[in-house]
Amino acid sequence: MGDKSQRRLPDGRIVYDPRGTVTVEPLPLAPRPAALDGIRLGVLDNTKWNASKLLRQVVASLEADVTFAGIRHYAKSSFSRVAPEDLLERIAAENDAVITAIGD
Repeated sequence: MGDKSQRRLPDGRIVYDPRGTVTVEPLPLAPRPAALDGIRLGVLDNTKWNASKLLRQVVASLEADVTFAGIRHYAKSSFSRVAPEDLLERIAAENDAVITAIGD
């Protein structure tokens, strides 16, 4: 069988594997800031209610211990879409660190 998502068992039955195959090029992680005090923090909201709620709580918790140079908020147009390249470039240019969340 040429399709890797299908397997034939010894008794002849065909089993479909719905996981598929993902191929990606590994990328190095961005360097972490040595400290959070004084950095510019970006907050990317994916527009899901629970994610927004979680992000607000995380930022409030961080602000209790950290003095940021600034906090900028951004939002994707839809949680089901990838953020546009120009938005990602803007976020990277305007911030030293970014947080985002998925909350369902």
